[in-house]
Formats: sequence, structure tokens, C-alpha cells
Amino acid sequence: MQQGVLLALYSTYRRDLVNYANSFTGDMARAEDIVQEAWLRLQDAAQKQGFRSPRSYLYSIVRNLALDGRRREKRERMVVVSQPLDTVAEISADRQPSVDQVLLHRDEMERLYAALAELPERTRIAFEMHRFGERKLREIAAFLDVSVAKAHTLVVDALEHCKERLDQP
Repeated sequence: MQQGVLLALYSTYRRDLVNYANSFTGDMARAEDIVQEAWLRLQDAAQKQGFRSPRSYLYSIVRNLALDGRRREKRERMVVVSQPLDTVAEISADRQPSVDQVLLHRDEMERLYAALAELPERTRIAFEMHRFGERKLREIAAFLDVSVAKAHTLVVDALEHCKERLDQP
């Protein structure tokens, strides 16, 4: 499918898509991030395959991303504690990682830092702001003076690069 047709579709329905995503998330900034991610996935899918209804496909991507985000947030908030919180804190503080665990994590961190050092400066900054600084894509875009879509692309590129480096022995 032609890029221009997809862009016209996206431009026409972007506001509706953001509102649709917001109905799941309750967070307009998160909804905008979801729509940007959906746009990138639609572009990727269009290069790999054709589809009959790109509008429906785009709405499906937004819904799935929003629901996945809600499930992830729910899992992260879920804490099962069978003992008083003070007891759990004491037990956790007493447990020291093994030497092997420390060395493994130290090695992973060194590989991550090396992977980050290999990135172009703007890509590294975008990734660090998003992952470590918990900045929204629009904040990153404003800081780097790029579009939100470009900020998202920078973050995704950095993430993929780091994943590849961490998967290498």
C-alpha cells in the first residue's frame, strides 16, 4: 500500500484514534504514545503485507496496545504479600545476591553501557530520557527539536540495538 495513502488515513483519523486510546488509558499523553506506536506498526505491516482495511487494522493495533498497556500496569501494581510489610522488608534487606548473580548483572550492565555508547548521540539521549528519565515522547521530541514520530523511532532504534547487543554472548 502506498505511503501517501497510509499517511492520509492516519492524518484523517489521528484525533479519533487518540480519543479511542484515551478511552482505555485515561491518560492523553499515553494515548498519543499508543497512536504513534500504532502508526509505526501500520507502516511496518504495510511493507510486509497488504491488507483490505487499513483503518480497521489501525484501530485494532491501538486497541491491542492500549489493552496490553493496561494489563502490564495491572501486573506491575499487583503485589502479593502474605506477611506484614515490615517483615517482608526485613527479609528482603537480609537477602544478598550471590557472587554469580552480581557478576552476571555487572556483565549485563557493562554490555548495556557499551551498547549505549555505540549509539548516535540523539538516539542515546532519546532512549535515556524515555527509559531512565520516564519522559513522554512529546517531551523528548521537544527537547531534541524533532517530531514525536521521530522521537519514537529513535527510542525504538536504541531499544532494538541494546536488545541485539545483550543477546550476543
